[in-house]
Amino acid sequence: MGSIDTSQKELAVLVTGFGPFREAYPVNPSWEIAARLPEYLPADRVKDAAHRRSAGDLPPVRIVKLPGPIRVNYEYTRDLVPKLWDDAERKFDYAIHVGMAGPQLVYQIERRGHRDGYHVADVDGKFLEDEKRHVEQGDQWIWHGLPHDLLTDFDIDDVHRRWVKRSPRNLDLRLSEDAGHYLCDFTYYSSLAHLWKQQKPRKVIFCHVPLHSDAESLKRGVELILTLIRSIVESELEKKTSAV
Repeated sequence: MGSIDTSQKELAVLVTGFGPFREAYPVNPSWEIAARLPEYLPADRVKDAAHRRSAGDLPPVRIVKLPGPIRVNYEYTRDLVPKLWDDAERKFDYAIHVGMAGPQLVYQIERRGHRDGYHVADVDGKFLEDEKRHVEQGDQWIWHGLPHDLLTDFDIDDVHRRWVKRSPRNLDLRLSEDAGHYLCDFTYYSSLAHLWKQQKPRKVIFCHVPLHSDAESLKRGVELILTLIRSIVESELEKKTSAV
C-alpha cells in the first residue's frame, strides 16, 4: 500500500439508519447502530497488529449523524435524500446508508442501486408506482433518462478487501449485487441518482446489517461500521496518493 497524506483537511462521513419496520420490528438496528457512533473515527481496531494504524495515520474523520432515523417511506425518502447532499450546513465527503436485512449473521455492502422494481408497500402502506409516474410524466419524471442500475464510485472491491482484513475472521462480510428493491435499495439509488444528475462523484455506499437489536449485536454493528468508514477513507486517500 502507498503512504497516505495525513496533512489534508478534516473529512466527514454521513451515516444514516432507518426507523421501525412495521410492527414486527419496532427497533431497527440500522438506526440504533448509527446513533451509537462516536463523533470522530477512533484509533484503529484491527485483529492483526501488523495492520494496525495509529490514531494519527489519517486526517480527522468526523462522523455526521441525522437527528433521527429515515422513515421507511418512499415519498419521505425521495424528498429527504437530495436535501442531505445539498445541505450547506451539514457538509460531508462520503456517505454510508445502513439498513436492516434478515436474521442471518451476514453483513454486506452493496455495489449498485436499482431504479425500477419497487412493488412492495412502505411502512405507511403506500406503493411507489414509479412506472405509472414515468408514463404520465414522461421526461419530467424525476429519474427519466437515468440508468436502470447505478454503481458507487468507491473502489468497492478494495473497500471490501480492507473491511474483511480489519474485521474478526468469524464474521461473514459480503459484497452484494442486489440491495433488495425496497427502501434500502431505493434510498441507495436516490443518493446515487442525485449525484449522477449533478455530475458529482458517487461517494456513497449501502451496508446491510442483520435484524438483531440486542446489545451485543449493536456493539458489533458499531465496530463494523467504524471499520467500514476507515476502509473507505484509506481506500480513497491511497487512491489519490497513487494518482499523483
